[in-house]
Amino acid sequence: MNRIDLHDRVAVITGGAQGLGYVTATRMLDSGAAVALWDIDSARLETARAELSAKGNVSVAQVELTDEGAVEGAVQATLQKHGQIDILVNNAGITGGNGTTWELDPTIWRRVIEVNLIAPYLVCRAVVPHMIARRYGRIVNIASIAGKEGNPNASHYSASKAGVIALTKSLGKELATRGVLVNCVTPAAAKTAMFDTMTQAHIDFMLSKIPMGRFLQAEELAAMVTWLSSEDCAFSTGAVFDLSGGRGTY
Repeated sequence: MNRIDLHDRVAVITGGAQGLGYVTATRMLDSGAAVALWDIDSARLETARAELSAKGNVSVAQVELTDEGAVEGAVQATLQKHGQIDILVNNAGITGGNGTTWELDPTIWRRVIEVNLIAPYLVCRAVVPHMIARRYGRIVNIASIAGKEGNPNASHYSASKAGVIALTKSLGKELATRGVLVNCVTPAAAKTAMFDTMTQAHIDFMLSKIPMGRFLQAEELAAMVTWLSSEDCAFSTGAVFDLSGGRGTY
């Protein structure tokens, strides 16, 4: 494993108690960062803290990311604990299950948009002013290849991730001269707990679209996100980095 230098940096990772967020936290700790895990699941947070603390400085915050007040409270708690926020990884997300657009329940559709798109906006809104004040920051948003292509039977998820791509591009332009870089990654599917909310037919469809013939490994995403969070990433902002095993065509 190549060691990317995040020494003396503090990273906030939403959805960091499990799945891709947890693996990314592990990679960042190995790279020298302190990590603040934000997640809705308090039990998983405590387990993650117990497991990861041996690697470095870890804090946790239980946060409902769609709640503006809760997000601001988590920012203040993280600043009190660590003194700064240098890196933000907007990783938390849900699939909302599968179904045709006309069959999906409006409540579920709205919840997917709230968690996958509104929450990253609220977190960026709360964190960015602190990065601007220090004239340094790296923001990495986890989008999806579905946001580029639009997966059938996942219009809510696809639309939310397309929104994340556009949010990244807009925010990247707004911060381009302030020392804060904003990028996103568009992974193909990785085998995480999110698979439990999908039909087997949808899983098979996603695999059939990947030229490499396999799903993304969590460690591969963590490596890309960690590099995008480093000082070595210095001239990319508002960019979209493909992690689709050849599926992405633009």
